[in-house]
Amino acid sequence: METDDVPDGSPTADTAARVREVIAAAGISQREFARRVVMDPSKLSRSLSGTRRFTAAELARIADEGRVDAGWLLGTRSREKAAAPTVGVEGGRALQIVRETVRLIAEHGFHAVRVADIARACATSSAAIHYHFPGRAELLEAAVRWCMDEDTARRAARLAEADDAAAELRQLIALQTPRTAQQRRQWAVWLDLWAEAARSTSVGRLHSEYYRQWRETVADVVRRGVGQGVFRAGLDPQAAALTLTALIDGLATHVLSVGGPSSAAAADAMHAALTTHVTDTILAP
Repeated sequence: METDDVPDGSPTADTAARVREVIAAAGISQREFARRVVMDPSKLSRSLSGTRRFTAAELARIADEGRVDAGWLLGTRSREKAAAPTVGVEGGRALQIVRETVRLIAEHGFHAVRVADIARACATSSAAIHYHFPGRAELLEAAVRWCMDEDTARRAARLAEADDAAAELRQLIALQTPRTAQQRRQWAVWLDLWAEAARSTSVGRLHSEYYRQWRETVADVVRRGVGQGVFRAGLDPQAAALTLTALIDGLATHVLSVGGPSSAAAADAMHAALTTHVTDTILAP
């Protein structure tokens, strides 16, 4: 049994009922809601049935998605979202804390980053960090979610500029090629998250779910391209997405392992290899 499992009869029914209200108000399926809050659908189902307790981080994401107060989900406050929540990364000090956390993770790795290090980087105290984020685990998860949200926003903006699926795929490849300092930092975080996913930690599981969504995004682009006639007829979208994302991952890992001036050449080589792969195996002849 997981540590967040609870026996029947534990006082989680009211919280589960309120989460059901949020899902109903969103007008989407339970599975889609789980995707939006980056939560395993089976865990959401178990939490709603009362056989598992929602974690604090999950309730924070649910409250944010449903635009309600997290305290209301727990039955301690009114439904309206608080004007100044103690956990969030909308802006100000909390956003600075999250950004500095991401930078430190990229430079030193998850397990080397301490709250004291983050406080020092933000020129504040550990107590001030804990005012916004109750514990190190919540802070690390908030940093991961912020990275994912930023990545999703950039991806959506690029795809909106594309005229067809072929252009969309070119945009995705450009976004995934670590040329800039920001892209390299993001990839450094992703690499560390893969190690966490292999250990099945909470942030690792969060990354695994997000990665599944990323691969599905690529599959959707391939599916649209086949329908538009710009990609090869009969192409399997899932298989094509699996191959392309695996190639991106392997090449990006190589680029990050190359330092100094050679890193730019390695990034150019990665982009060229991905472009050749798409031309040879995905684009319509």
